[in-house]
Amino acid sequence: MNLKEAFRCQNRLRSLMDEARAILADERNVTRQENILLKKKAMAEAEDEVRIEEAPSEYADRINDVVGFLLWLLSEHEKLTKAIRRGKNALKLDMDGEISLNIQRQEIASVLRTLSGIRNSERITSGRGYRFNAEGNQVAYTCDVKKITTIRFDRKMVRNVTAQLERRADAVSTELDQCAVNSAVDYTMPFSVNDGFDEAFEAFLEKRGPVLPEA
Repeated sequence: MNLKEAFRCQNRLRSLMDEARAILADERNVTRQENILLKKKAMAEAEDEVRIEEAPSEYADRINDVVGFLLWLLSEHEKLTKAIRRGKNALKLDMDGEISLNIQRQEIASVLRTLSGIRNSERITSGRGYRFNAEGNQVAYTCDVKKITTIRFDRKMVRNVTAQLERRADAVSTELDQCAVNSAVDYTMPFSVNDGFDEAFEAFLEKRGPVLPEA
């Protein structure tokens, strides 16, 4: 597979691990909740009633296997991560470094693009002042205020630099896309990347069987 496919598989493994962790994190799945209504204690003629709370997950009775599945997914994620690293190392381009740099280029270009949109301007607004009248009292009055905005930078230079940064970022993005498609990652997904939790779980059981003994 190529890097683009490998990243997709990596995301799928993470998603499945999240699902497995969510099952294990819910105490209602990993314990049997039994409520005994002590009716006989209140009424001699009555019989005690046992009520079992239903677990929210269909895998509540297979927790040992879910633990094993989670560990298996983690081991596959580790294999894939190492394979991705080897694939990246074979490239002439420092992929991680260029991705980080390109983020910086794009963020700086965004700031400069906003800066280049600022212009010299003049506008009239309404202002308020205070004066003393003939009786010596301080009174407010309104008057026009001319607001003059003068930029402190070379707009032409900023616009040119912004264009250069954007062109560089676009070129590097294209190069990164080509690397992701043309690279080779030595890894085989043990199930389809489109499989849901059920299918991936069954694939695990077929390949490894229960890892932990049943309680």
